[in-house]
Amino acid sequence: MVVFLTSSPCDDAPEGADVPFILKEENEFVQNLKKHYVAGSNCLMISANPEAYERNDRMANEFREGFAYHGMVFEEMWICDWRNAEQVEEMIDSSNMIILAGGHVPTQNAFFREIGLREKLQDYDGAVMGISAGTMNCADVVYAQPEEEGESIDPDYQRYLRGLGFTDINVLPHYQMVKDYMLDGRRLYEDITFEDSYGQRFYVLVDGSYIIVEDGRNVLYGETYLIQDGVMEKICSFGEKISI
Repeated sequence: MVVFLTSSPCDDAPEGADVPFILKEENEFVQNLKKHYVAGSNCLMISANPEAYERNDRMANEFREGFAYHGMVFEEMWICDWRNAEQVEEMIDSSNMIILAGGHVPTQNAFFREIGLREKLQDYDGAVMGISAGTMNCADVVYAQPEEEGESIDPDYQRYLRGLGFTDINVLPHYQMVKDYMLDGRRLYEDITFEDSYGQRFYVLVDGSYIIVEDGRNVLYGETYLIQDGVMEKICSFGEKISI
């Protein structure tokens, strides 16, 4: 199995292109993804909100078009939510690529647990692409950074969850979007996440940066920051890659 841990793989479609978006070509992303694409294969997207049927259908269709723009055409593009969750194992076995959608981390994590996704993916040997929450839920122990109002001050909110177990890397996505975000009257990063980072390592990605997990190696591409023990430092820049 190869796992792509992304913040967001999506980019604006160029003028004149009749697609909702394309995949980011910076930092060798499309180039690396194509190495694991199999012509005529199937792709399974697993939703973050299993009850958002209309949104899930739209998202699957848009990603199918986005992949096709780069020459990666899938025979079938399935979306897994509560309408067909009992068939997830069959769809996994018939797919060469699995996309874990973005959304609310605890909501997606609960869905993954209810359908036994961790166990069902143990022997999967295709490619997995996590997006935002989907990336975060790839970890063995997931750091569910508070994101909705009230979560950071709720004593019952669980910040650590059992994930899919693909990696021990904890990713925080969309840094360029949320770095100045205020939550429950406090700064999301300086007052909440930094405090949670003691004894932890959080890899903070901007959109377009990603990590490839394969054969026991972790390679980081693009602008990324590391938060550890209350301190954040830049560890990789746009166009660069490092092993972590």
